[in-house]
Amino acid sequence: MNSVPATPTPIRILIVDDHPVVRDGLRGVLERDPEFTVTGEAGDGAEAVELYASAPADVVLMDLRMPRMGGVEAIKRLLGQDPDARILVLTTYDTDSDVMGALAAGATGYLLKDTPREELTRAVRSAAAGQSVLSPAVTGRVLGQVRKPTRGPLSERELEVLRLIADGATNRQAAAALFISQATVKTHLLHVYEKLGVKDRAAAVSEAHKRHLFG
Repeated sequence: MNSVPATPTPIRILIVDDHPVVRDGLRGVLERDPEFTVTGEAGDGAEAVELYASAPADVVLMDLRMPRMGGVEAIKRLLGQDPDARILVLTTYDTDSDVMGALAAGATGYLLKDTPREELTRAVRSAAAGQSVLSPAVTGRVLGQVRKPTRGPLSERELEVLRLIADGATNRQAAAALFISQATVKTHLLHVYEKLGVKDRAAAVSEAHKRHLFG
């Protein structure tokens, strides 16, 4: 007797968005594929947390800006409730603060609402498998943030470079004094500008004096 292959269990999806038309559209797109089943819809983060408690989903499709409770807070609540929750942000917003806030809260991935259907379904499958998913535009923003020096105290070498500049040294002179290349001096200065929130040498020196960084 030949055994009949077991039918794969559909991926359960909870859609969270404050616009009913968007929820309807997403349900239509996803349920066209027998691999997915939409088990619930929520109009805000608070409702999503309540629904998930009674009927956990394999993937939560989460909008960010909603009344009562936004997406970032809902992500934190859901992960507090279930550390293994897979939450895929689907939003129109792609600012650095939105992207980094959602990922820092624990989102599995971040997509924009103009994502093509094929890419969306592929992302849901990946999220269900526990894989991180980022749209190309969001990937660029994340990499930009990672590569950007964090604002904070200047390093000892950055202070040395800035002190020499404040005393009137050129990049060449600062490089010679510290036995480093001019390119390294320029890199240190760019980090100084970023950390101090300024755009040029004069402003950096002025800001350093205001903060009493030279002692």
